[in-house]
Amino acid sequence: MLKYAAVALILAAPAAAAAADLPTIAAGRWDITSTVAELSIPGVPGFGMRMMRGKSKAERKSIATAQAIDALLVPDPKAQCRVDGQHVADGRYVQALTCPQKRGKPVEIARVGTYDRTGFVGQAIVTGVTPKGPMKIVLNQRASRVAD
Repeated sequence: MLKYAAVALILAAPAAAAAADLPTIAAGRWDITSTVAELSIPGVPGFGMRMMRGKSKAERKSIATAQAIDALLVPDPKAQCRVDGQHVADGRYVQALTCPQKRGKPVEIARVGTYDRTGFVGQAIVTGVTPKGPMKIVLNQRASRVAD
């Protein structure tokens, strides 16, 4: 709960630093890897959740020219997520997203972490409601350049 309060306070602060003030990342192929750290999904058997914990998935992004670090924070367009707020400054980022689901209410994602020229490291906390109750998934995230 404290993490959500911190996200709300930071998002209420003045707008993010200008892109010129943020570190520039190199052009090339980048992987944003999300690893399931914890999850609570009503209706999913315990063994299923244990099997999901520790699983990783990489999102690939191609950065054509050198850009500011926030280029890696842009959500995948296929997910149709809306950025509700974002603050990127002084080596830290905070982002709030709302993402539609095929069925049911949208999920909310709170992302927090640190960054430098080599990428970012942080967490994404996904919360929402399933037909069987509230769910929460915590993802550890890391962005790193993998090729030119």
